Formats: sequence, structure tokens, C-alpha cells
Amino acid sequence: MPVDTLIEYPCDFPVKILGHRQAGFAQTVVGIVRQHAPDFDAATVEMRSSKHGKYLSVTCVIRAGSRDQLDGLYRELCDHPMVVMVL
Repeated sequence: MPVDTLIEYPCDFPVKILGHRQAGFAQTVVGIVRQHAPDFDAATVEMRSSKHGKYLSVTCVIRAGSRDQLDGLYRELCDHPMVVMVL
């Protein structure tokens, strides 16, 4: 049986979301993450500004249970107009 992923689920999985620095960005990101990972603890969010302060990165570590869960999270984050990039 072929393996289509190198990730063993469940696992802790970091997701870094980059967007323009604007009011409500981090809260919006956390809201989307919670829709896909209801047990996500927002107190663990790490934020970092870019060198010149134009961008903000928000890192969320979720307990990923499946590839479908991660695919849905990435899809919704990438489709959001406030998000520039998701890693």
C-alpha cells in the first residue's frame, strides 16, 4: 500500500501565516485555525513583525489529526484576503 504522506497523525503541526500588518489579522487567523482545530490554544500563538513592520507572521501549532484537516485549514487560510502566504 503506497504511503502518500510522511506525516504520522496525530501530531503537533506548526502553521505559519503571513499577512500585511493590520488590525484584526491575528484574531482572524486564530478564528480560522479554531474552526479546523477546535482544541487549539490561542495562548500559544507566536507573532513576529517583519524587519520594517509591513508584515506580521502568526505561528499556530495545532494537533493535526489528518491530512484532510490540514488541507482544509490551508485552503481556507490561503483563500482569505488578509493572508499573503501560508507555510
